Amino acid sequence: MKDITRIHTFVVPAFGKSPYLEACIASLQSQKLVSRVILVTSTPNAYISETAEKYHIALYINEGEAGISGDWNFGISQVKTPLFTIAHQDDVYLPEYSSRILEEYRRVKKPIIFFTDYWELRNDEVVKKDKLLNVKRLMLKPLEPRRAWSSKWWRRRVLSFGDPICCPSVTYVTDRLPSGTFRSNLKANLDWQAWESLSKLEGAFVYIKEPLMEHRVHSGSTTNKILESNARGKEDLYMLEKFWPKPVARLIDRLYSTNEKSAKA
Repeated sequence: MKDITRIHTFVVPAFGKSPYLEACIASLQSQKLVSRVILVTSTPNAYISETAEKYHIALYINEGEAGISGDWNFGISQVKTPLFTIAHQDDVYLPEYSSRILEEYRRVKKPIIFFTDYWELRNDEVVKKDKLLNVKRLMLKPLEPRRAWSSKWWRRRVLSFGDPICCPSVTYVTDRLPSGTFRSNLKANLDWQAWESLSKLEGAFVYIKEPLMEHRVHSGSTTNKILESNARGKEDLYMLEKFWPKPVARLIDRLYSTNEKSAKA
């Protein structure tokens, strides 16, 4: 089995005692091209340490800012390769994920991020189509042609109607990311905020239309907890106002919030 450990790293932010962590790691170590895998955490415990030891993975303890943005930024600081993916501990990556990313990395000039289509995992069943997936695929249609990948106008138009990019599907080009890419002012939309910022840069948003990962939707997920707390509404409007006048942003927000409800477990 070939490896790309000098090119690509999977960063797995671990917290608590996720029953899905081992399945995530197993999928990363079963890639056709094996990348480097590291664990980072701000909530160290015996389970995380034992899992890292079991799979021979380096574990880094974040003793600085905790929370999602803190853990992600800390994880980025441990990356020594040109590419990295923040692999969410509940999710599963299909065997071709790394190889397809590497293929496009070698072909595309000035990439900023790579992202793929995805399926959902609900109650351990793979869901390939549902309302939310269909809407997101429709939103990403303008970015299917390769010629659109380097267009700031097209990617900002796509992002101006919501966030169709699946965060755990994204691979980043390390030296294209500014310090503190993920900000702590948002809980639900720190990824959308990052895409909005990165969309202003010269270079390519590379959209790989193939489903190459499975995003788990369950009642204990961070996304589900945020939706239940209704914290997302204000953040959605905050992001839409980066693209539109307030009255237009409010109208789009009503439509967007209806679609997001289907992301709830």
